[in-house]
Amino acid sequence: MQDFNFYFGLGWEHIISKDALDHQLFIAALVAIYLFRDWKQVLILVTAFTIGHSLTLALSVLDIFRLNSKLVEFLIPCTIVITAASNLLLKDFTPKSIRVNYILALLFGLIHGMGFANSIRFMMAADQNLVWSLLGFNLGLEAGQIAVVFLLLILAHIVIEWMKVKRKDWVLVLSAGVFSFSLIMAIGRFSSL
Repeated sequence: MQDFNFYFGLGWEHIISKDALDHQLFIAALVAIYLFRDWKQVLILVTAFTIGHSLTLALSVLDIFRLNSKLVEFLIPCTIVITAASNLLLKDFTPKSIRVNYILALLFGLIHGMGFANSIRFMMAADQNLVWSLLGFNLGLEAGQIAVVFLLLILAHIVIEWMKVKRKDWVLVLSAGVFSFSLIMAIGRFSSL
């Protein structure tokens, strides 16, 4: 249980810490088009991301699948740029038009999962229970994502409902900001490939 608690905390920090800007930006891009009343859909969305993240994290830790870590670190902000750009191209926010976000969350979760695999592989001792450690990490990751999601949904509610900003304008400003930060991050990481 001690391993579980340690890795739960590690998963939480992986999303909440100041060094987790890429994950926070990805969550912001995913959530930008939703309102607080859509919280159930958003939980499904971040769970799809966690499933993808968990799958490649496990495969990478087990040494079944690996990509060059510098390539993965470049691809992560690219996924954010694509997600934010898809928000900017939306004409409306109907369930049918935003369905693509579920696919993006799952597919891009696969890439994000490889980003932390090298670090966690070195932390895990040979005698640790891999299943409990990965379960703890992924549940901590999910809890951290849910915390970030609810903060963003509350902020969206305040901006749209109380400050009377149009939803389209909120999505535009948040997505453009995320797009810009992520593009700068991708360019910076491209130079280290």
